[in-house]
Amino acid sequence: MTPSEFKDRLIFGPSPRDSSQYFHSLSQKHSPSSSAAAADTFPDSSPLDPLLPPQQHHGHPLHRSKTAPAMAIIDDLHHPMHQQTELEPSSRSVVRQAFALLVVYLSLGVLIYWLNRDHYVVNQTHPVVDGLYFCIVTMCTIGYGDITPNSVVTKLFSIMFVLVGFGFIDILLSGMVSYVLDLQESYMLDSAKRREEPDKRRSYIIDVKKGRMRIRLKVALALGVVVLCIALGVGIMHFIEKIDWLDSFYLSVMSVTTVGYGDRAFKTLPGRLFAAVWLLVSTLAVARAFLYLAEARVDKRNRERAKRVLCETMSVSQFFAADIDNNGCVSKAEYVIYKLKEMEKITDKDITPISKQFDKLDRCSNGKITLVDLLDSSCGD
Repeated sequence: MTPSEFKDRLIFGPSPRDSSQYFHSLSQKHSPSSSAAAADTFPDSSPLDPLLPPQQHHGHPLHRSKTAPAMAIIDDLHHPMHQQTELEPSSRSVVRQAFALLVVYLSLGVLIYWLNRDHYVVNQTHPVVDGLYFCIVTMCTIGYGDITPNSVVTKLFSIMFVLVGFGFIDILLSGMVSYVLDLQESYMLDSAKRREEPDKRRSYIIDVKKGRMRIRLKVALALGVVVLCIALGVGIMHFIEKIDWLDSFYLSVMSVTTVGYGDRAFKTLPGRLFAAVWLLVSTLAVARAFLYLAEARVDKRNRERAKRVLCETMSVSQFFAADIDNNGCVSKAEYVIYKLKEMEKITDKDITPISKQFDKLDRCSNGKITLVDLLDSSCGD
């Protein structure tokens, strides 16, 4: 193989059938005999020279290899695909698990309610529906007060149900809501990419650099879901519960915000069935909307800080602060690190473990990671 062919292989990668052959030639310990063979195979101008130790490439200083794509090939040979076996469960499986656990938890609550149904103060419609409605109202921390326990056993059950369910179900259902919103975001991103939209419109909807919807659009969508939930509740309460429009709106808002004064509640069988689903979705939609509002405020503050930091000129004190190695000059890497620290995007706690990892790979302690260092580190592991 000629030196030019070897260079092409190193840049673009070997084929599967001959990858082991090139890896073997690169990872060989450079004994005198192998050095002589390398000298015979490759002339003085060979592209392999930067890969050899200083004493074996004719006095030329060791410099950084420009053939970075080969790193992925060598890493694949050293670290096979079995490293990727520890994959996180997919979003769909998480949603299925969350839904199954929710069904089990609510079923247990309904069963306990049904067994102790005579120990509740309630305007009964159906024991199962009343139990489901009671569990949902308790779990969402609304507390209408239309169903209340009046025995030691039912009060202890209510205490345990709300303590466990408040944190447990909130985590599971938040994951489910996040999954639905992520699907919606992914669909909008794909649709925007497929359509020939004007650049201004796309930049308003999508943050192209970050590959996600802009936070203001997320807030608008979340608030839109909240408004939709409130409107749906108003309609059901007016037509099913036979409540006037003002009281329907009042009860709907008090429900989705988990206030629940207790002066109004669901009393009919269809109304309680609707509330069992509606309360879960609407209360979590409100929580998600407030979360996005907080995220928008934080995002705005971060952007303002980044803009301020980038507009600042470097002072003498900032120069000495950015000079990490105290050598009297600030390199580009040091300048970038300093600015990121000023933007509060990274801290010294983030930099220290990365520096230690770099020192482990830098076998020659020259402040650079060469291909030889990487091969020696991989062989040592």
